[in-house]
Amino acid sequence: MVSDHTLRRYRNWYAKLLRLYPKPYHERFGEGMEQTFHDLCRERVNAERGLFSFALWMFFETSAAIIRENTTIIMQNKIIVRPALGTGLILLIPLFGNLFVAGWNWPLPAFILAGTLLFGTGLTYELVAKKMNNKAYRFAVGLALGTGFILTWMNLAVGGILGDHPANLMYPGVLLVGFIGAIIARLKPHGMSRALFAMAFAMALVPVMALIVGAPAFANGVVAVFGLHAFFAILFVGSALLFRRANANRL
Repeated sequence: MVSDHTLRRYRNWYAKLLRLYPKPYHERFGEGMEQTFHDLCRERVNAERGLFSFALWMFFETSAAIIRENTTIIMQNKIIVRPALGTGLILLIPLFGNLFVAGWNWPLPAFILAGTLLFGTGLTYELVAKKMNNKAYRFAVGLALGTGFILTWMNLAVGGILGDHPANLMYPGVLLVGFIGAIIARLKPHGMSRALFAMAFAMALVPVMALIVGAPAFANGVVAVFGLHAFFAILFVGSALLFRRANANRL
């Protein structure tokens, strides 16, 4: 004979399992499902039928339902799904490189860093670009974030644009200029245009400041260093011009 203690234990386990449902679903149906499970268990005990196999099946069936509900909610939230899928697809490239290309050996930290940057960039794009149904605005956001991603990757993964020198800390400052500018602009295209122009100016100042403090990258050629920074500055200017166009389209 199954004791009341065993029934309470099964019910407690089932209640904990139900908490894995999405919060709105659990708040609406959780208590009723828990009570139904307890009543069915009590009926089987009174009928002297096996309880363990029934409880095991209920736990399995409920777990499958929990997975379905959570998956449905995730798939409905395209803001998260698209960056996640894009990140996964891009990371397949270095993964296949590790598997099939001789000499290609990405360590686990590189995958984690790349995945974090890719997903963060994609999620930021989804959150910002949805603010305005304007192609120029979306292109501007994409160009700014893409440039910022490349700049960050070159400093964190490649070893620093300016070599092993504290001058590389100026690059987060360039991104900070854009972040503060975006907050001040409240993501409005006119203000974002100004923020991106400021980022371009800050980017152009970096090699000048680095030359003054004697960063080792200049040993490879002043023209190459200034040319690379000019390239990034031009990309930020391009984004600024797209924001300006998006603002003109609003008027």
